[in-house]
Amino acid sequence: MGEVKNTTTSVRVLEGSETGFATTRLDALLGWAKKYSLFQYPFVTACCGMEFMAMASPRFDMARFGAEAPRFSPRQADLLWVVGTISQRQAPALRRIYEQMTDPKYVLAFGTCASCGGFYDNYTTVPGIDKVIPCDVYVPGCPPRPEAVLDGLMLLQDKIARGDRTPAVVKPRFDPAKHGEELLQLQRKGGG
Repeated sequence: MGEVKNTTTSVRVLEGSETGFATTRLDALLGWAKKYSLFQYPFVTACCGMEFMAMASPRFDMARFGAEAPRFSPRQADLLWVVGTISQRQAPALRRIYEQMTDPKYVLAFGTCASCGGFYDNYTTVPGIDKVIPCDVYVPGCPPRPEAVLDGLMLLQDKIARGDRTPAVVKPRFDPAKHGEELLQLQRKGGG
C-alpha cells in the first residue's frame, strides 16, 4: 500500500488485493464527462416536434453542448427528449423506451403538454410525463422557445455535474409579475 501526498490532500493508493471506493474528485471528473456526452433519443409526438427540429438545427448549435447526434435506439441513448402530448395509449410505449435506456438516464420534458398535459384536460391525455416516467427537467412553453430549451439543456448539464436527480423547471427570462407593466407598455408601442 502506498500513499501519495499533495499540498491539499493525501490520497491512499490501493493495492491489487484491496477493495475501495472512488473519491469525490473522481466523481466530479465523471460528472463533467457525462454532462458533455449526452446521446439523445427524441420521442416526438405532436406539434412541438417542429420547434425541436428548429432547435436542433445549426442556428442554435446543440453540438456545443455535447448533445448533437440523435440515437435511433434507446439502448444507445442516455437523454430522452419527450416532445409533445402523450396519450394514454402512448404511455406504455414511453415507459418501455425509458426502461430500455442504459443507466445513467435522463429525461427532458419539452413543452407544456409533456410537462403537465397542456390545454388537454381529458381522459385520453396523460397530465405530464412524470405520471409515467421520472423527469429531470421541465421546459414549459407552447411551444417553448429554442433559447428556453437550451436553458433546460444547460440546467440538466449542471444537475448531471452535481449529481442532482431532483426535478427542475426552466424559469422564464423575466418575471411577468414584476415586469408585466413594462411589457404591456412595449406592446402598446408596437415593440413587444
